[in-house]
Amino acid sequence: MPGDRTPELPTLHLLTCGSVDDGKSTLIGRLLFEQHSILDDQLQALRDLSRKQGAADVDFALLVDGLEAEMEQGITIDVAYRHFATPGRSFLVADTPGHEQYTRNMATAASNCDLAILLVNAKKGLLTQTRRHAYIASLLGVRHFVLAVNKIDLVDYREAEFREISDAFKAYADILGLDSFTAIPLSASLGDNVSTPSEKLAWYRGPTLIEHLEQVAVDNPRLARPLRLPIQLVTRVDADQRFYAGTIETGVLAAGQEVVVACSGRRTTIARIVSSDGDKTSAEAGDAVMIALADNVDLARGDLLVAPRDRPVVADQFAAHVVWMSDIRLLPGRSYLMKIGTRTLPVTVSELKHRVEIDGLTHIAAKTLGLNEIGYCNLSVSMQIAFDAFCDNPGTGSFVLIDRRTNATLGAGIIDFALRRATNVHHQELTVTKTARAALKHQRPAVIWFTGLSGAGKSTIANIVEIKLHSRGLHTTLLDGDNVRHGLNKNLGFTDVDRIENIRRVGEVAKLMVDAGLIVLCSFISPFQAERDIVRSLVDSSEFLEVFVDAPLETCIARDPKGLYKRALAGELRNFTGIDQAYERPSNPEIALMAGGSTPDRLADEVIRTLEERGIVSAW
Repeated sequence: MPGDRTPELPTLHLLTCGSVDDGKSTLIGRLLFEQHSILDDQLQALRDLSRKQGAADVDFALLVDGLEAEMEQGITIDVAYRHFATPGRSFLVADTPGHEQYTRNMATAASNCDLAILLVNAKKGLLTQTRRHAYIASLLGVRHFVLAVNKIDLVDYREAEFREISDAFKAYADILGLDSFTAIPLSASLGDNVSTPSEKLAWYRGPTLIEHLEQVAVDNPRLARPLRLPIQLVTRVDADQRFYAGTIETGVLAAGQEVVVACSGRRTTIARIVSSDGDKTSAEAGDAVMIALADNVDLARGDLLVAPRDRPVVADQFAAHVVWMSDIRLLPGRSYLMKIGTRTLPVTVSELKHRVEIDGLTHIAAKTLGLNEIGYCNLSVSMQIAFDAFCDNPGTGSFVLIDRRTNATLGAGIIDFALRRATNVHHQELTVTKTARAALKHQRPAVIWFTGLSGAGKSTIANIVEIKLHSRGLHTTLLDGDNVRHGLNKNLGFTDVDRIENIRRVGEVAKLMVDAGLIVLCSFISPFQAERDIVRSLVDSSEFLEVFVDAPLETCIARDPKGLYKRALAGELRNFTGIDQAYERPSNPEIALMAGGSTPDRLADEVIRTLEERGIVSAW
């Protein structure tokens, strides 16, 4: 059948991208139609649907806008993949959305493509979203671009508009450092210059779009790169032999070949390679395999087997470009999950160096990133990991950032280079341990974390709890939000970023005091659950109790013991929790106190009863 895939032809992976309504879906529909890749019944259904929607001719965009919501709105939301072939080549094309809120889908598609067709509406010219797509695609490794100046019929096929757009993009492409860039004037809806030259574009001497796509030279460097095999699964066939499953990211693997576990440096040899077709003597990039090793090397999901003479970097800090894809802003200091290869682990953006202004590609100082913004960051992970710089190996040099609570994808990044810690800083083993210090005090150390809105009564209750514990002869200390801002955290403000750093520092101090054997009472608004969870993770699970002092905002405003709500409501105080800054209520605190439901003294007794029940303090 015409249009069937021709397996022997090198497949070109490409995407269409650009701003909304620039004609991406129409162009793909036109390509499929002109290459005879639409079945007769599909074409008839397309004609009927186009007529039903009032189109004078066939609307090819309806062919790939398959989702119901897309049909209703006439836009592309998800990524649609289509295959077609010409006598010269086969193609796998991704139709990506143009709307800003779906940029993440475009980025996902770009990460697997060799070439990008960047569509521009000849009547509108280059837009910020057009430049953003070009920048993200180049950042994610796409080196070949076609600037398709579409809807050229809307400007009466004039050369001047085409030259103006192509010259403007060339200047942008020079800054991006693209390997190749070809501008083609066309009309996807009318078929001008898509597969056949248009008589109305006689001033254009270049190739049609199909001619260019058939000729562009794209190599496949994955085979030429050093071996990288991320371990995805450990399985045991029988009691004597374990197999390790994974997909070879780059390079070639052969039975009898020596390999190295990247992080540990342990050498071993490949004993067997098994695929879905049975035992193999070798495998290459893209192959999913199971391997057995010649000796008993301990491997786990996330480990990386590599070539001994060409190893990746092993480090726990690195610099990276990050494309932020969420309405929830990136906040330096907050802990996220990072998925790199087959490993998922905690990561923190330790420093945001700058944000990129898309139109001019200038660097702007920033403390946070919002939806679709791109920044340059230092990141710190919780353990040593193996990776490559993205320019050396995209498969082992890219990652995604994930929300720890919702598992939603927040951003994507590519690694620039590893950062090194000072080599003279080591953990010092101490002879007197936390257990020994606590035993001397005849108590169990713990962090009692009071959280709630300003004016809820946290500090009042925490103070009474400490008085009662002190009277029992217990060794305590109280860290109060106002007090630490006079010293340890006096350089911090009240933005989200500064609040995160405030709690991070307090958490570290609380951990040191727990190590000293103390019962540490902490009274902080601590508005974000993520940071409260981080403090929880710093100590043993039995050593942290979250106490939610629950008071309605109206009650806190009525109390207003420091006059802060009055100033915040008058606009004199910015970033005030409950007024113009969010407070995330604890989802499952160990103790929930309803402020106003009882006296502070009785609420303090309720806290102490829980401490007794959990064995942190003895019953009085």
